[in-house]
Amino acid sequence: MARRPSPDPAALAASKRASTAQLLFKCARLVNERAMARVNARGGPTLKAAYTALFPHLDFVGVRVVELARKLGISKQAVSQTLGELVEQGIVELVPDPDDGRAKRARFTRRGAEAIGDGLAVLRTLEAELAAEIGGPRMAALHDALLALEAALEPRAAEE
Repeated sequence: MARRPSPDPAALAASKRASTAQLLFKCARLVNERAMARVNARGGPTLKAAYTALFPHLDFVGVRVVELARKLGISKQAVSQTLGELVEQGIVELVPDPDDGRAKRARFTRRGAEAIGDGLAVLRTLEAELAAEIGGPRMAALHDALLALEAALEPRAAEE
């Protein structure tokens, strides 16, 4: 069987930069890293990437642990471990699922709401710094484009 030629690094880099979705992934990762570094520099419990991956899927009503695992593409055990850490910190609580007595739902606590508020303040600061760097109109256009993209990808988000 013939070996495939090694990919050309320059061509691969150009293909990645030509992909809007790839740029979105990269920028999301970079913003997440900066935000986590700022939160962690304040002291207190360490904010982990596993937590920031989980937070967008949580609310104050509760989401089944198995549903979180499905959305994140990881095992129920891995989600349960991460949730356990957040429960210990008082950010999340596990409550019985009213529809299935064997299942648990994860939801933010009051302390979790405060932590999310603090995290959003960090993000607003980062956004202001980025707007100063790339220009306010570009940042506003990016925000508008992301809202439209979210509505296209998740139609129910427009109803919430």
